[in-house]
Amino acid sequence: MEQAPVAPDYPVELSPPDIACHKDGNAGIPWVHSFDAGRRGPHVMVTAVVHGNELCGAIVLDDLLRDGVRPITGRLTLAFVDVAAYRRFDPARPASSRFVDEDFNRLWSPSVLDGPRTSVELTRARALRPLVGTVDLLLDIHSMQHRTPPLMLAGPWPKGRALARRVGAPALVVSDAGHAAGTRLRDYAQFGDPADPRAALLVECGQHWEEASVTVAREVTWRFLLASGIVDPAVARAALPPSSPPAQRFIEVTHAVTIGAERFTLAGPFIGMETLGPAGTLIGHDGDRPVVTPHDDCVLIMPSRRPRQGQTAVRLGRFVEPETGHPIERTRP
Repeated sequence: MEQAPVAPDYPVELSPPDIACHKDGNAGIPWVHSFDAGRRGPHVMVTAVVHGNELCGAIVLDDLLRDGVRPITGRLTLAFVDVAAYRRFDPARPASSRFVDEDFNRLWSPSVLDGPRTSVELTRARALRPLVGTVDLLLDIHSMQHRTPPLMLAGPWPKGRALARRVGAPALVVSDAGHAAGTRLRDYAQFGDPADPRAALLVECGQHWEEASVTVAREVTWRFLLASGIVDPAVARAALPPSSPPAQRFIEVTHAVTIGAERFTLAGPFIGMETLGPAGTLIGHDGDRPVVTPHDDCVLIMPSRRPRQGQTAVRLGRFVEPETGHPIERTRP
């Protein structure tokens, strides 16, 4: 069932590229291209349109394929994911093509992938699963509902934060454990195992349809490829802006607010990255139950414009030191 569309609050500044020429791929899976350098190195994967209404990743992958980008070591795989949803994109109803049957990015647990149910997204996930299982480093390109600063979701383990630091952008890095509603691609199998060195990042490049999201997606992708060591450094640096990115700040997610009632309302016009002062500050209501901040200086991360029972309403975090993970205490007057 297609989800109910949300009236857009932002102009649609992007046009989805025609990716029909990439359909056949070369990896035995439609819409997937994989290139082996013939020299030992990591298998690096970049994914786009895990959600069909998120256009910036499709633009970047289309550019990489048309420009003939190839690895000098290891293997590079570029994959358009939920193409069925992407091809439904309509600028008049831009929120309605997030998925066809269900959210592709909540399916990546064995119980779901090996379970009995079927959907457009599950069929696609099952087709991609064997390939994903061979990947050493993954970058999953996304965008956000609100026009808030770009951020990297690095997962809860040190290996994700270390990879985010090697990439160096965007400026905000969030350590989080995902969603109660299901497992994300970036948390699948080897990526979610703290003892496995293979790691994944999910970058949120800005608001879904703003032109600036493409600039972020392009820079982060090239910095990721450079950090992975599989592309010619000179080629990567030529694609990057000449100035260094700003210093990164790290946020640890301490709580995820999962909606238990049929109705959830926020207490203010929150769009994300607001820092609420003292513990106990009202965030919203889950039905009649007030939801308040669990600690001082609580950062709101990606509050949902599509609040639904069982889904994440908002994640709550605090700024931490990147190496120790210790909270950064704010000086109060």
